[in-house]
Amino acid sequence: MIDAPPSRARHVRVRGLRHHLRCWGDPRRPWVLLGSGWLDCSATFGPMVAGLLPDFHVIAPDWRGLGHSEWPQDGYWFPDYVADIDALVQHLDPPGPIDLVGHSMGSQVLSLYAGLRPERVRRLAILDGLMLPGRGPEHAPEKFQRWLDQLARPRPPRFYASFDELADRIRRQHPQLDDAWAQFIARGWGAEDGQGRVRLLADPRHHLSMPIPYRVEESEAIWARVTAPVLFIDAGRSIFRGAMPEAEHLRRRAAFPQSRTVVIADAGHMLHWDAPAETAAAVKAFLEGAGGT
Repeated sequence: MIDAPPSRARHVRVRGLRHHLRCWGDPRRPWVLLGSGWLDCSATFGPMVAGLLPDFHVIAPDWRGLGHSEWPQDGYWFPDYVADIDALVQHLDPPGPIDLVGHSMGSQVLSLYAGLRPERVRRLAILDGLMLPGRGPEHAPEKFQRWLDQLARPRPPRFYASFDELADRIRRQHPQLDDAWAQFIARGWGAEDGQGRVRLLADPRHHLSMPIPYRVEESEAIWARVTAPVLFIDAGRSIFRGAMPEAEHLRRRAAFPQSRTVVIADAGHMLHWDAPAETAAAVKAFLEGAGGT
């Protein structure tokens, strides 16, 4: 049985799209905004959120084209995620600077937002993130060509015969999960299509390669403007730990004016799945200032 507190659904239309948000807790409590990783959604944060209640008001949007948020017509460009958060925070109008917790791709989005809107952010926690390899201009022709080729052969939507079949696929990708966890994630990632099948909620266009190489120096220039304390929560068994040399990890973290790192040794990259209670405890201690910077 998965311990995930019930959430309240909210739909907000910003930047021309209908965004789905999950909300937990009392809005009179300090606000925490969660950002999920690539192809993940707000639902799978539930067990981690259990460890933040009742002390915080937690909000988790589904990124455009994921979960129950609307799909755009023209695909996905990374600056749009940052602009979506900027518009959502303005729309939600929190009572003061908010806390941000981002996982993987969500940490990249929220870390840039924290540097571009530093006055709106109180603290920033990064869950096994900021590990996207940088690429020089010599990679541009190959990346651009791959993007054009993928546009010419779009991926079809994915369907499964049942939630059980989707859960089996999730367990093959994440063998550390038991059946209850896989079923829980399957019901966050999929929905019945009315024809006896289960469809993935994620837009298949998320699999498109970006035509422009990632230039980490641009991110570092933005990270240098972050004024909030930053906590890196690393997964000891992350599959991405070898994605770059340790010196590069340290260099990226040094771009933030004030940061520190904790490690959850027995967790893989999906910290909020593998160790939801431990991850929540680390986040909560940081947000409450215990041992913080």
